[in-house]
Amino acid sequence: MTQRFDYFVVFAEMRTGSNFLETNINAFPALTCYGEAFNPHFIGYPNSTEILGITQEEREKDPLRLLAQIAKASHGLGGFRYFHDHDPRILDAMLADHRCAKIVLTRNPIDSYVSWKIAQATGQWKLTNLKKRREEKAVFDRREFEEHLTALQEFQITLQNRLQVTGQTAFYVAYEDLQSVAVMNGMAAWLGIPDRLEELDKSLKRQNPQPITDKVENFDDMERALVRLDRFNLTRTPNFEPRRGPVVPSYIAGAKTPLLYMPLRSGPEDAVKTWLAALDGVSEAELVGDFSQKTLRQWKNANPQNRSFTVVRHPLARAHAAFCEKIVSTGKGSFAQIRRNLNKHYNLGLPDDVSPETYGAEDHRKAFHGFLRFIKANLSGQTSIRTDGHWATQSLTLTNMGEFALPDLIVREHEMETYLPALAMQAGNDAPADPVPAAKDVPFTLSDIYDDTMEQLCRDAYGRDYTMFGYQDWTE
Repeated sequence: MTQRFDYFVVFAEMRTGSNFLETNINAFPALTCYGEAFNPHFIGYPNSTEILGITQEEREKDPLRLLAQIAKASHGLGGFRYFHDHDPRILDAMLADHRCAKIVLTRNPIDSYVSWKIAQATGQWKLTNLKKRREEKAVFDRREFEEHLTALQEFQITLQNRLQVTGQTAFYVAYEDLQSVAVMNGMAAWLGIPDRLEELDKSLKRQNPQPITDKVENFDDMERALVRLDRFNLTRTPNFEPRRGPVVPSYIAGAKTPLLYMPLRSGPEDAVKTWLAALDGVSEAELVGDFSQKTLRQWKNANPQNRSFTVVRHPLARAHAAFCEKIVSTGKGSFAQIRRNLNKHYNLGLPDDVSPETYGAEDHRKAFHGFLRFIKANLSGQTSIRTDGHWATQSLTLTNMGEFALPDLIVREHEMETYLPALAMQAGNDAPADPVPAAKDVPFTLSDIYDDTMEQLCRDAYGRDYTMFGYQDWTE
């Protein structure tokens, strides 16, 4: 009988039971799962160096080569687990390939989020010995959960749509199905594998079996936060709300003056928030935010004189701000894994502890050059690392905003002093405050390290933003 598939992929996410599913897939003699083969930070497993003779460096240069190797050189039918933030360069090839079997593993997003928070707190991501179990409670963060939910939902919708338009179907497995040997055998039958399991491999233990009410420290806060969502069909991941689009929860409105700020990440967000608070003589904590699309519509209807705006920043200044805040910094909110990856593959040379003794202006200049080279490759779809909003093009981010509403005014950062007070007057504020300057980048300002090379590297990466917003060199 002709084999139906050449290889398989398990579409899953962290804390969905994918390790347990992989363990039982590998219990079938004719199946081999190679872990997270396209995780941008390692190959297969954290301590692995290669898969089927292909190293992480070789995979980084040509991910399709590893995909082909898994299809043709595996013992039996080979496959791997793929999460939404894994190498995007292979996604189109997999989804278009009818010889690739798609297994979609889903879990209630609030359960996976709580499990993820507990794993972060305990440092325990797998459990094989119950005596070594560590116990902590999760602390629910509404904004963090909404970002988690948005990422999952966007990816599931992409999978669903692509399978529909290519006339394919996937084998769907819910987290609760993982304890059913009959479902595992049904999956094997769907893959065309004759072997069947007598029982499941129970070497991996469920880490947090107690009710969710006992696993979340601020459970009441979580309940109140989830009520905000219009519709929360948690059992059908491809269709739950809110839909992906503009990042509405990041929008900020004045406490009294009906101005809505639609921020672009790595722009002058702090400066604009300070100005919005000064307009009405309130603290920044009193600004209106944490919108959903529903509550933002309600705010707009209640404030018919409202005006909305965003502030664009020179691409080089914005890239430098993202570099300082997310890559050089090791504080809260920085991207530690991406930092390690860029150090390894783009020779940034960032020390573990950035201090005047270990890191000077020349070191910062060279590292920033490497970061700009990474951005160009990343925006061109040539890296395995996600395109984050902090360095995505401003023109495309504005397009995404337009799926809900475009800003009334796009202000260039150096023109805030002129245009923002005028916009506040249109919104009914007769005595608007002047905007305050943006904070300086640390550990070095762009003026400290600027050279012509970085300007050209930035133009290579952000050519469309330079053209669309009329930017010249940063010094002009």
